[in-house]
Amino acid sequence: MKHTVVALSLLILILVFPVAAASAEPGPSAFEVLPVSEPNPESDFGVDINVNMDTIDDYLGLSDAVYRDMRMPVDPFDYDAIGGSSIASATIEGFAMVPYPKLAPCLNMPEVLGEGYTGPTLFSLGEDGSYQANYAESMTILERIFPKDRAILLMCGAGGYAGMTKNLLVGLGWNEDLIINVGGYWNYRGSHSVSILSEDSGDGLYGFSGMDYYDIDFTHLSPAQ
Repeated sequence: MKHTVVALSLLILILVFPVAAASAEPGPSAFEVLPVSEPNPESDFGVDINVNMDTIDDYLGLSDAVYRDMRMPVDPFDYDAIGGSSIASATIEGFAMVPYPKLAPCLNMPEVLGEGYTGPTLFSLGEDGSYQANYAESMTILERIFPKDRAILLMCGAGGYAGMTKNLLVGLGWNEDLIINVGGYWNYRGSHSVSILSEDSGDGLYGFSGMDYYDIDFTHLSPAQ
């Protein structure tokens, strides 16, 4: 049994891996600096009223916090049709990219976007609105990417994937007060933007030396019983 547990842990490390970038020394504790999550009632996606694209530069590099960009590098949805971008060509310093469409279903997407990602997801949504694990490893993977003992700052293109991620985590037992939807990169005007595209490419080749990227490989996951 002991060998089985060790093997499973190693497998999960292989299946969900970050391409790591060097990071600066962490700043003060997020628990001392961050206000409690407070979604803006005027936001369609629950973007935080205090920590958002206007203020995020003041909350970067905090210890006891993880930063997650929930976009896909290239999204099948046609975000260009609504003035956004389907290619995530840049992110904010310190944010690791996690493709939300591989976590759970994308809900209430505008028809103008067309068809999005249709591949496997770690979780599905039951008729009662609860999230159900599709694989035996689903929860372990989620807990590794989103540690429950940290503040979690989420972003995406406009705020939608970040809001869906928060709903998923809260629905599975994470502390709602510690999860902040900071909104969408398309509205970012700060000074900590990091290019994702490789310097010698003008046609969408990715260079991950400037960021972390969690790719979820479903090949060897075990379907839930």
